[in-house]
Amino acid sequence: MTSRFTELTIDCHDPGILAAFWCEVLGFQVIDRSEDKVEISSWEPTIEDIQARQMPPTLHFIRVPETKKAGKNRLHLDVSPIDRSTEDEVARLLGLGATTTDVGQGPGRSWVVMADPEGNEFCVVRTLAPKK
Repeated sequence: MTSRFTELTIDCHDPGILAAFWCEVLGFQVIDRSEDKVEISSWEPTIEDIQARQMPPTLHFIRVPETKKAGKNRLHLDVSPIDRSTEDEVARLLGLGATTTDVGQGPGRSWVVMADPEGNEFCVVRTLAPKK
């Protein structure tokens, strides 16, 4: 038997605010919450589900006292809009509190680098919406 990728943990100052932002971005729901931690997922997997097959990981937001260090994250999320253009998704995410950011990607890229409300970078990549 092998291991499964089950969670991605994101250190932050306010797990509730960051989890709410990412729930809106991804259409996820909160599946576990405590004072210093919030876990979100597209659905609540059981141990048996995870053991039986590779499942999408959950996101854990954990309260930490330190701030994000300056510089590009070495690990980040990429998101692909499924029902709109990349440009329209970027506009929606800006409305949710994301910002665009420069990590040295240069002009003319097919993706947009953004940051969540606590400055964690992520990319909006190609749309998966059906062509009209």
